[in-house]
Amino acid sequence: MKKIFVLAMLVIASKFSLAQPPEGKALPGDSYGAGADATKATDIATVPAELKKEKPIPVIIKAKVLDVCPKKGCWLKLQVNDSTTAFVKMKDYGFFLPSAIKGKTIALDGEAELKITSVDELRHYAKDAKKSKEEIEAITQPTEEIRFTAKGIAVIK
Repeated sequence: MKKIFVLAMLVIASKFSLAQPPEGKALPGDSYGAGADATKATDIATVPAELKKEKPIPVIIKAKVLDVCPKKGCWLKLQVNDSTTAFVKMKDYGFFLPSAIKGKTIALDGEAELKITSVDELRHYAKDAKKSKEEIEAITQPTEEIRFTAKGIAVIK
């Protein structure tokens, strides 16, 4: 009985260690997690000004996806404006996104805040994004960034 339990645990552990982003084409109307009501979404460009007033703030925003974690779809980078991006993590790792969501416009329901991200965390995400060793080692300063925690996401276009 003990051997069966150990074997079952090894199978489960190996499945999680080989995690991949979910399959899918991320077509308009597709939703992930709790989804998001695109009709209530405001443009992400309004968020920086709102964050100066309070934090964290509940939001439903619309934005273009610039990048997605190629390892398992557990984070996104969104375009805020021409010079600013925002980072998204899924609440409690409750859902993941397909790689095909890159380049799509989404509605996101969640919370936004300004956060100082440590060098270690920035390097971790760079490693996930399969950046070169030189690019990872070039990260030497923490950065303040707009951070979203998504409860749900819906593809708009």
